[in-house]
Amino acid sequence: MVQFAPKLLMVEEFIAHYGDSEGYELIDGELIDMEPTGPHEQVSAFIGRKLNVEIDRQEESYFIPHRCLIKLLGTNTAFRPDVVVLDQTQLINEPLWQKEPIVTSGSSIKLIAEIVSTNWQNDYARKVEDYALLGVPEYWIVDYLGIGGREYIGKPKQPTITICTLIKDEYHKQLFHNGDQLVSSVFPHLQITAQQIFLAAQTTG
Repeated sequence: MVQFAPKLLMVEEFIAHYGDSEGYELIDGELIDMEPTGPHEQVSAFIGRKLNVEIDRQEESYFIPHRCLIKLLGTNTAFRPDVVVLDQTQLINEPLWQKEPIVTSGSSIKLIAEIVSTNWQNDYARKVEDYALLGVPEYWIVDYLGIGGREYIGKPKQPTITICTLIKDEYHKQLFHNGDQLVSSVFPHLQITAQQIFLAAQTTG
């Protein structure tokens, strides 16, 4: 049986057909089904709520959009972060923002958090590289199930939050487990442990 490779999409096609669909992103022209689960959404919402408290506390011109695409210029890649903190003062320099919630410059982004799911390789490898090149100051990889590769979260595998902090043009990574207090350069007064985030995935009876 002859197998045909899936048709690759141009980023403009993706935006036109899937820009409003929260379940897909585009990597090198390939449509990626993000497959969010209920617990995934619980964790994402919890992080967003805690970061909004810090935004208010710091009285910064930051906000967390409900929908946002990160378009990498010159590529057929458009990421859809689970949580993204934008700097409102920088959006005047975004060429697409007035018509669509699409960001193309790292200077508009303060923090991105990705909640790890079955496509964990993208979160730990591809996005680390691309977000660093884009100049995103801080990138959280929230692996509440502990499903990432051992080279990323260690052995034995366990729920892990990796915070990548951009220094010059490379990410320096710090891993957090259990009751470890998260350390954020963007939100230095954040008071939250890894375990609090992991517990957000649970349902209570």
